[in-house]
Amino acid sequence: MRAVVFHRHGDIDVLTEAELPDPAPRANEVVVEVKACALNRLDLWVRLGWKGLKLPLPHTLGSDVAGVVRALGAEVDDLAVGDEVVLGPGVGCGRCRACLSGQDNRCAQYRILGETTTGGYAEQIVVPRRNVFPKPPNLSFAEAACLPLVFTTAWGMLVERVGVRAGDLVLVQAAGSGVGSAAIQVAKRFGATVIATASTDAKLERARALGADHLINYAVEDFSARVFAITEKRGVDIVFEHTGGDTFDKSLRSLAIGGTLITCGATTRPVVEVDLRRMFARHLSVVGHTMGSLAAMSSILAEATAGRFRPILDRVLPLAQAKEAQQVLLDRAQFGKVVLEP
Repeated sequence: MRAVVFHRHGDIDVLTEAELPDPAPRANEVVVEVKACALNRLDLWVRLGWKGLKLPLPHTLGSDVAGVVRALGAEVDDLAVGDEVVLGPGVGCGRCRACLSGQDNRCAQYRILGETTTGGYAEQIVVPRRNVFPKPPNLSFAEAACLPLVFTTAWGMLVERVGVRAGDLVLVQAAGSGVGSAAIQVAKRFGATVIATASTDAKLERARALGADHLINYAVEDFSARVFAITEKRGVDIVFEHTGGDTFDKSLRSLAIGGTLITCGATTRPVVEVDLRRMFARHLSVVGHTMGSLAAMSSILAEATAGRFRPILDRVLPLAQAKEAQQVLLDRAQFGKVVLEP
């Protein structure tokens, strides 16, 4: 099969096309023909590598996959060749307490497609049966591929971890990103008021179309000061944070007394400095979160099938243009998801 891989960590030029063996399923696995694979910033970080990351090389990136079932393991009897599916990107062991309690994203052996296991920048992929879900019939393959990682993360953060509810004020950072655009929709689904930030007015208008109630261009104004103006000096109940060091302190400053900052990323830089006096004096909470559970994936696909969640597709490129697709993310030139099609 054709794939785009890298043989060593490095800049965008390490990506190269390759021919790899077709995958074969074990007893409880499914082979899926990839029809669409959405990019995430995780792809960029894995390509660059980090201390302690050890991957069998060559490595195939890509966490978000939609496609068609092509082969079934001997123990898989509830799917058929030709079924249109979308994949849950997180792979737990399936046996530990976390997995059995529906918190598989806390499994000690947790892996993410395209990060520490083979991903979807290829014509085929093999995954455990439990990671295979029916594709919403109202979505194209490219649209369906926009859902898994960002929506399960947003759902896990806002619904499962901090319990967003009607009347909450939620600040969503970097609304033009895939996870930011998903967070707006999840927060609005539960009746929250959303303040969205982005670096351009064009991205903010698209955030408004998704339901954002207030818009802040952080490139031209202090978003924390603007939050306090919007909320009449109260602050917000929840900050949805994923950008890291460049915004973290002002995100904390944006919280109301008793508010919660929840974070899943460090796009700008991972190290932050926090004034603990503000933390305890204002009863603030900081919560870390990674990905989302397979149970969250099931809920999200039901919402998408009902038309309540909209996958945000920025553009589609052929698999051979994986370098160009990653460059779009590096330039922050997208709103929503960039998708590759083999």
